[in-house]
Amino acid sequence: GARMFLRLLSDVRWRATHPKWRSVTCSQQSTSSTAEPQPVPLPAQAQVVICGGGITGTSVAYHLSKMGWKDIVLLEQGRLAAGTTRFCAGIVSTARHVSVELKMADYSNKLYQQLEQETGVKTGYVKTGSVSLAQTQDRLISLKRIASSLNVMGIPCEIITPKQVAQLHPLINIHDLVGAMYVPEDALVSSANVSLALATAASRNGVQIHERTSVSHVTVQKGRVSGVETDRGQIQCEYFVNCAGQWAYELGHSGEEPVNIPLHACEHFYLLTHPLKEPLASNVPTIVDPDGRIYIRNWQGGILSGGFEKNPKPLFTEGRNQLEIQNLQEDWDHFEPLLSALLRRMPDLEALQIMQLVNCPESFTPDMRCIMGESPTVQGYFVLAGMNSAGISYGGGAGKYLAEWMVNGYPSENVWPLDLKRFGTLQSSRTFLRHRVMEVMPLMCDLKVPRWDFQTGRQLRTSPLYDRLDAQGARWMEKHGFERVKYFVPPGKDLLDLDQSKTFYKPDWFDIVGSEVKCCKEAVCVIDMSSFTKFEISSTGDQALESLQYLFSNDLDVPVGHVVHTGMLNEKGGYENDCSIARLSKRSFFMISPTDQQVHCWAWLKSRLPDDSNLTLEDVTWKYTALNLIGPRAVDVLSELSYAPMTAEHFPSLFCKEMSVGYANGIRVMSITHTGEPGFVLYIPIEYALHVYNEVMNMGQKYGIRNAGYYALRSLRIEKFFAFWGQDLDAFTTPMECGREFQVKLEKGTQFLGQEALLEQKQNGVYKRFTMFILEDHDTDMDLWPWWGEPIFRNGRYVGKTTSSAYSYTLERHVCLGFVHHFDEKTGEELVVTTDFINQGEYEIDIAGQRFQAKAKLYPFSSLFTHRRRKDEVELSGYQRE
Repeated sequence: GARMFLRLLSDVRWRATHPKWRSVTCSQQSTSSTAEPQPVPLPAQAQVVICGGGITGTSVAYHLSKMGWKDIVLLEQGRLAAGTTRFCAGIVSTARHVSVELKMADYSNKLYQQLEQETGVKTGYVKTGSVSLAQTQDRLISLKRIASSLNVMGIPCEIITPKQVAQLHPLINIHDLVGAMYVPEDALVSSANVSLALATAASRNGVQIHERTSVSHVTVQKGRVSGVETDRGQIQCEYFVNCAGQWAYELGHSGEEPVNIPLHACEHFYLLTHPLKEPLASNVPTIVDPDGRIYIRNWQGGILSGGFEKNPKPLFTEGRNQLEIQNLQEDWDHFEPLLSALLRRMPDLEALQIMQLVNCPESFTPDMRCIMGESPTVQGYFVLAGMNSAGISYGGGAGKYLAEWMVNGYPSENVWPLDLKRFGTLQSSRTFLRHRVMEVMPLMCDLKVPRWDFQTGRQLRTSPLYDRLDAQGARWMEKHGFERVKYFVPPGKDLLDLDQSKTFYKPDWFDIVGSEVKCCKEAVCVIDMSSFTKFEISSTGDQALESLQYLFSNDLDVPVGHVVHTGMLNEKGGYENDCSIARLSKRSFFMISPTDQQVHCWAWLKSRLPDDSNLTLEDVTWKYTALNLIGPRAVDVLSELSYAPMTAEHFPSLFCKEMSVGYANGIRVMSITHTGEPGFVLYIPIEYALHVYNEVMNMGQKYGIRNAGYYALRSLRIEKFFAFWGQDLDAFTTPMECGREFQVKLEKGTQFLGQEALLEQKQNGVYKRFTMFILEDHDTDMDLWPWWGEPIFRNGRYVGKTTSSAYSYTLERHVCLGFVHHFDEKTGEELVVTTDFINQGEYEIDIAGQRFQAKAKLYPFSSLFTHRRRKDEVELSGYQRE
């Protein structure tokens, strides 16, 4: 936090005890040049160069050196920990919604706890605990959801009454509270000193640290990092890590090959007071009051309080570069709403003397999650930045994951929610970032209810049918920048009501989606699915087939016109992508992947396909509009439009054929709907999209056709037990763990990536199983709805979490999908999960602390196969990410 006064002292002492510190100590006070120590020259080469000496840079250096990489140089343009880290409020808090963030924060907390002992540098670590206040019932539900997550992770946490809050913190006004969450293990640290401690440990392990050295750009050769240009010379290196905080964006764009790092700085304010008459005890818990948008912590017997105002001030949009962040202007008018929230919460402060208002930049990202991972365009270029004001909570854990990623090729947890590749180039427009961070910063405190959407930076990527669908009542959400329909509001419904409805209970769109689902089951619906990622891979000879056979687990050597559902696996057998591939001709393939795979899948294929001019990979996402015709009458609509028989004998399941529909030809029709219902997807060259859509809607009228959206699709696919990538499937989930062995051809005669791992699993069994839960005693109208991330209990013991859920209009029950593990009762180690283990348990799903009984089913189960068309090829092609 603002312990900067102490910093200078600790700096001097610390430098005195570390003669090895390779710093350019500038003694500007001395006039004679002889007193200036000569700066240590930079090495000519290193394995890794890290740019940035704040909490993230020092954490990466610390963890890399711990993992045995020694040839590392850390460059800092100013002085260590002089950026955002110096001003950070120093609150280590584990109360997070996303499980990977929760794990990072928990690891950071444990790391900082022992850091002082390990390094001898005082970090100011005090375990104070934190109390998050709820002024409304909805906020309390949100806290209860977090609490049930923390508890199963073994982090102590309880929901407490307002009276208990008063006992923990005597100065807090509790009259408007309905409850709170107490996390006793949360802590305070001096973030600048934590950075220094990490740097100390790293330099003892051989990391060279150079201050007052700024990186101008990174040099690239053949798509790989080759070196770094600085204002003090050049260093050749194999890996570069961009930990430049709010300068990460500009640094990314300064290189020969730009790397997009979508983040933007905003001003962040907090005030410091003189000590109270009776100074606050050092272990008074930190107070987080999200409904008042503020946090309050003890600071040297007084108070440090800041928050996230509704009208943030973005900074440096034009890219003004300041070395160390000088204290920006105080702006009392701007801080006023936060100050009044503070005085409401602690009325006794009226008489207190304020020492100063601190204003420091914080960088925020487009989705409020930090950015880590390897650049999709430059190999060996890693990034860790955009901490959304949680740098100290995530710093330790994030540095560990990134170091593992660099050393082992993958981190020890699924970090996809934080991966740089979740963004495309479209999120790097400065205008977009400026507008989006102005929305993101207030959202830090806003209530997160299921399925909320960003309002800024919208209508960026749209289907050619956008205006047509919008005029018919479409309600939109966005995925990877692409607008997609949630559902259609029927004429005569009150629109405003629907858009404002934010709830943890039964949503207002319940009946609308229900009627769309009914139409899919009984007649025919059209869903615009243009956002899916579409690649074409072709070659002059057999190169395409050979390469794809190695990269995909299913057998792609199928007759032309067949569609194969397959995983793109990593060395551990986990899903890097889950897709459908149609063989268009002997030498060309058409690949359909989830929307958010566009950057990730491209980078994965690019780095693994042979560098051969006879082999081409093309991203054709924008060339085709995709219309999904779902339902028993889809056959009739298409055969009337194309004058071609579309029945199962003529057009079997999982088949792909170019046809003309209406006046338009060259349309790729696939018998696959991604839901398990009968139907077809039409891939239409973009200029014909409107024509084909109009023809389909006109022809379909007599069959009761209507538009539908993704909520209907979600309900259909979840009741059919289809897993979607990015929600249910990830890089740590194998086909064997989710009953998809039939999509893996272990004996296809050629080796494929992940094969050894799968053979091993086949022999030894799996440690988690993808399971479907049908909630038994859950009242759809009255009870809280499941969402995702709910803990699963088997015979009263925690066994895993749900990954997605939906209401099934067919079963009239909620369905949750999730993974069941088998932990040893005594040691807690993971054991093999057998079918019997799943089938013999009694299950409960915990929704915000309330447990509901559930019936478990394994995949695939028999009732799925009523629409069997082709015995060997059951259409189970539904589990791409929505």
